[in-house]
Amino acid sequence: MSEEISDNPSKVIKKRSVLLVDDDTVTLRTMSNWLKNYFDVAVAKSGAACISYLAKNKPDLILLDYEMPVCDGVQTLEMIRSEEQYADIPVFFLTAVTNTEKVMSALKHKPQGYILKNTSIADFLTKIGHFFDVKLE
Repeated sequence: MSEEISDNPSKVIKKRSVLLVDDDTVTLRTMSNWLKNYFDVAVAKSGAACISYLAKNKPDLILLDYEMPVCDGVQTLEMIRSEEQYADIPVFFLTAVTNTEKVMSALKHKPQGYILKNTSIADFLTKIGHFFDVKLE
């Protein structure tokens, strides 16, 4: 049975927390706006900022950009998985890459899934909703 979460605060069961990690401020702002009515959203602009955030917080889900400068999504995921206290946090890769080889390479790192950045708001929320087993309206 799915929980329903909506804009009506009386219908909200519990807001889960999502950490959105991306070096692109437009992506951070857009996806934060999509998520903020349903989840407690935190943002990090780099892999290093993500790890710093995790030192003090444990989100229910991390949405992690696959391609970032300095420390990319794969390196960040490896750091997350190497630390016992946050190794079990689910991670979805966010990517603009549609190349099948690169997508398959990303999946080798065993994220819970991946989401294309050019996806529609409805598809984006559906994918996140399915993960949490909730219906986002």
